[in-house]
This record gives sequence, C-alpha cells and structure tokens, in this order.
Amino acid sequence: MKLSIVILNYNTPKLIKYLLKNIQGLGLAVDYEIILVDNGGNKNLSTDLNSLDLPIKFLTCPNHGFAHGNNMGIRKAQGEYVLILNPDIYLQPGTIESMLKFMDEHQQVGVIGPKLMYPNGDYQYSCSRWPDWHLPFYRRSGLNKTSAGQAWLNNYLYLDYDHEQPRQVDWLFGACLLVRQKAIQEVGQFDERFFMYFEDLDWCRRFHEKKWQVWYYPLAQVIHFHHRDSADKSGIKGLFTKLGRVHMVSWFKYMWKWRSKK
Repeated sequence: MKLSIVILNYNTPKLIKYLLKNIQGLGLAVDYEIILVDNGGNKNLSTDLNSLDLPIKFLTCPNHGFAHGNNMGIRKAQGEYVLILNPDIYLQPGTIESMLKFMDEHQQVGVIGPKLMYPNGDYQYSCSRWPDWHLPFYRRSGLNKTSAGQAWLNNYLYLDYDHEQPRQVDWLFGACLLVRQKAIQEVGQFDERFFMYFEDLDWCRRFHEKKWQVWYYPLAQVIHFHHRDSADKSGIKGLFTKLGRVHMVSWFKYMWKWRSKK
C-alpha cells in the first residue's frame, strides 16, 4: 500500500465529515487507507460515516492527547508513507500526489510539509528554526514588538528566505505532515509525554538526529482553518487559559528534554 492517512478526531465531527468528503472528491489514484482515530467518545461518528465510499478504519481510544491518538493510528498504518492530517485541513487537488512524488524522488527525506494557507488566502508560517528560551517571551508578551523580539521572530520563522521555494528546515508544524514509514520505524512515533503542542517540534528534531531530512514543500498547498486555542487571550493573559497552561507545560518538557542541545 502506498499511503496511510491518519486523522485524529476530538469532538470535531463536522470538520471530519468535511475533510473526508474532500478526500473522496480528490479521486486519488494511489492505493490508500484512512485511519480515523476518535478520542472524544463520539459513539455515532462511525455510523455517520458509513455512507462514504472510502477505505476507512475507525479506531477509538481515551483522550490521552494528540501524540497518543496519532500514534494509535500510526501503529495500524500499512502504507509506505503516512500522512498526518488535522481535521481542519482542506486538501487542494494534486497536493498528495505532488508530495508523494517528491518523497519518491528524494529517498533521504523523512518528513515534508506543504504550504499552509488561511481560507482568505493569507499565508501561514508553518516552518521554523529551532527555538530557544526566548520563545514564550517573544510570542506571548509585548516583547515581540521590540527590535530584539522582531529580529528573533524573523529568524525563527525563516523570514529571511522566499517561502515559495522548497528547502530543508529545522521543523514543521504538525497540521499536515507526510512521513516515510521507513523513517518512522527508525525514529519512533510521537513522544507521548507531550499531551498537546511541541510533539511535532520534538519529532522533527529526532528525525534530524537520525540523519533524515525535513523539508518545507510549498509546491503543494492546503487550506488550514486554523485557530490558535492556546492564544485566545493575548500576551501573558493567555497563560491563564487551560490550553495556554498546557502549551507552557509542553514547552518546559521540550526544553528539559533537549537541554543539552543548542
């Protein structure tokens, strides 16, 4: 089998149906499967999807976070490649084929991510350099408006290069990632110590350690109906939200895990 598409659902049934109909309409020519993991306790979701003519495997699990749920799907994946998809993604025609072709032609690449676009056509920055301890200060406070903060963020988000061109990057945001199964077997799955956030950063770092390349590939584009739940409140106020605290906990876990690295 060429491709396994892993989708994790947590109380987003409308988005799931929209995404699956999107996939159905693509008419993919490759042999593929869809592994839908539900960790939101939606008992009717499987029945609701019976009308779709798609090769869907439906799995359920307790909600132990993004990494745990996606890992459950990855373990069931039979494809040469695994496509990790958030429910709030809309795939443009040719996107999957373009990414698969790139991976087939570049055997040293372990992970690629497409260009992410907002529904209004604005660009989402989805590849970054490795962060350091400045990240929460320059992302969650007024310091991002200082000259030092702007310089740090410009470097962090690769604003010094043309994002219309493919290139190797440090890491990719995990909303849409195409990953080589052979590389997963060597690197391992997501680290389940991260309940939510930073598991994608950690994963890409581990691919690098095993000498697998990570590429940003804007020749393939997807629409991402993105909403930063961890940043519903701006600045330091965001730390007092539940997801803001989860974000910071994951940040400290990441920093501790990689404390000996630059």
